Amino acid sequence: MHRDFSQLKNQSFDVLVCGGGIYGAWTAYDAALRGLKVAIVDKGDWACATSSASSKLIHGGLRYLETFDFKLVKKTLAERRMFLQAAPHRVWPLRFGVPVYKNSRIGSFQLKIGLALYDFLAGNIPTTQKHQYHSKADFIEHFPYLDPDGLTGGFTYFDAQTDDARFVLELIDGACSAGAACVNYCEAIELIAKNGKVGGAIVQDKITDETLTIEASLVVDTTGRWSSLFQKDGDSSRLSKGIHLILPKVLNDEALLLTAQSDGRVFFIIPWYGLTLLGTTDSNYDGDIDDIPITDEDIKYLLSEANQVLKFVNWTEQDIIGKFTGLRVLQQSNNDSPSHISRDWVLKTSPNGLLSSIGGKFTSAREDAAIIVDTLCKNLGIHTDCPTFGKAFPWLSNTDHQSLLNTSLAKAQHLGIDMESALLLVKRHGNRVSGIFDLCEDDPALVKRITPELPFIMADLVFCTRHEMVMHLDDLLRRRIPMLILARITPDQLDQLANITSKILGWGAKKTYEELNRCLQNS
Repeated sequence: MHRDFSQLKNQSFDVLVCGGGIYGAWTAYDAALRGLKVAIVDKGDWACATSSASSKLIHGGLRYLETFDFKLVKKTLAERRMFLQAAPHRVWPLRFGVPVYKNSRIGSFQLKIGLALYDFLAGNIPTTQKHQYHSKADFIEHFPYLDPDGLTGGFTYFDAQTDDARFVLELIDGACSAGAACVNYCEAIELIAKNGKVGGAIVQDKITDETLTIEASLVVDTTGRWSSLFQKDGDSSRLSKGIHLILPKVLNDEALLLTAQSDGRVFFIIPWYGLTLLGTTDSNYDGDIDDIPITDEDIKYLLSEANQVLKFVNWTEQDIIGKFTGLRVLQQSNNDSPSHISRDWVLKTSPNGLLSSIGGKFTSAREDAAIIVDTLCKNLGIHTDCPTFGKAFPWLSNTDHQSLLNTSLAKAQHLGIDMESALLLVKRHGNRVSGIFDLCEDDPALVKRITPELPFIMADLVFCTRHEMVMHLDDLLRRRIPMLILARITPDQLDQLANITSKILGWGAKKTYEELNRCLQNS
C-alpha cells in the first residue's frame, strides 16, 4: 500500500470519489470490486476527520429507539452481525451495562421493553447476545467503580467495537488491491464540467503542490463537513460537534451506557486499548470546520457527568491523557437539539450530476455506499450486484481467523512478544501480521513496546511506516497507531519516534523538525 500521485495522470476514470473517510472508502472499495475504474482522493490522510473521531463502536444505536428510528436500528444491527462474522479481527464483541437508579429518566420496565425490542430487531441472535437483567449486587460486581447509592439494578446488552481509523485504512487497501487509484493528501480544488455536468476535478498534490485534471464520468462527494463547498444549490446539512476524552482505566471488558443528569443525553464510558474512552458531546456547530475547538465547557460537561456515577474516581482535567473532536454531518432539521435528529443517510444528486453523501453512521456506511455504487452503475449502464455484504475483509481474505489467531500467538510467544501486544497485532493487521513477525526475526529489538503502558511494539511502528501510506508523523502516531491520544508522549520520546520514522521515509533534518512541530500542534 503505497502512495503514487502519478496513478492519476494520463487516464480517465469511471468515478472519482472525493473524500477518504468511511463513506468514501466503502464507495471506492465496492466500485472497484464491481469492475469500475476508480480514483479516490482526500485532501488529508485517510480517516483524518470524523471517521477517526467516533466512539469506536459498531452498533445499532440503542438510543435511537427513543426517536422511533426503528428502520435505522434494524439496518445497523444487521451490519453489526455481518461484520462480526466477516471481520472478526476488525470488529469484536462488547457488552454494555445500563444502570438503573431510583431517579433514572428511564426505569426498569421501559428499559426492559427497549432492550427486548433491540434484540428483536437484531434478528435470530444467540442467547449470549441477548440482554440480561442484573440485581444491584451482581451489577456492582460487573462494574465495581459505579456508585451504588440509589442503584436498584441494571441491564447488560450486546454491541461491538472497532478501531475506526484502521477500519477505513483496510478498506482503502482493499480498494487499491482491486485496482483503484488511492491518493491521500490530494485535494479536489475545483470540479470541472462538460455541458453542465460534472466530468472530473482539478486536484492538487498537497505534498508537491503539483496540480492536474482528473477526467471522470461521475464524481461522488463523500467529504462530509466539506460537502457544502462542492454544492452550489444550497446546503442540505447541518453540523454537530462531539468530543471524546481518554482517561485512566476503570473498566475491564464491558462498557457503560449512561444518561447525563444535566440534560438527559446518553454518553458512554468504554474500555479502549487498556484505557477509558469517555464521550460524547452532541452540540450544534457553525464555526471553523478546519479548526474545531475543544472547550473547557465540553470537558467539564463530560467529567462532571462521569464523576456523578463513578464512586471511586473523581476525574479532573489533570487525568486526561488524550482528547479528540469531530463533526457529525446531519440532515437539515427544524429540531434545535442535534441529539433528536435522525442519523439516517441520504444520497443527494445535484443538477450538475454530482452525487453527495449526506448524514449516516459509521456502522451503516457499507450499505449506504452500496446504494451510491448502484447509482453509479445505473448511470454508466452497468448491471452488477453489490459484492461487499458478508465478504471477508481484505486483511482476512482466504484466511480462517481462529487458525490465524492460534498460529500468530504461538509465533509471537516464540519471538518474545507479550500476549496483550500479540493479540492486538492480529486485530490491527489480520493476515498481514506475518510481516510484523518477519521484522522481529530480522531485528529482535523490535519486539519491545514503543512505550511500556501501551500494547504496541516497535515492529508495528516500522511496518506501518513502510507499508501504510504514511506521509506525515501524525498519520503514523494518530491514525496508524493512536499514540498521540493514548499516551502522554514527552518531547524526547516524540523526537526518538520521529528519528525512526525519518530514517525509513528518508526525511532530512528540516523535514523531521517540521513533522515534530506539526505533531505537537495537533496533539
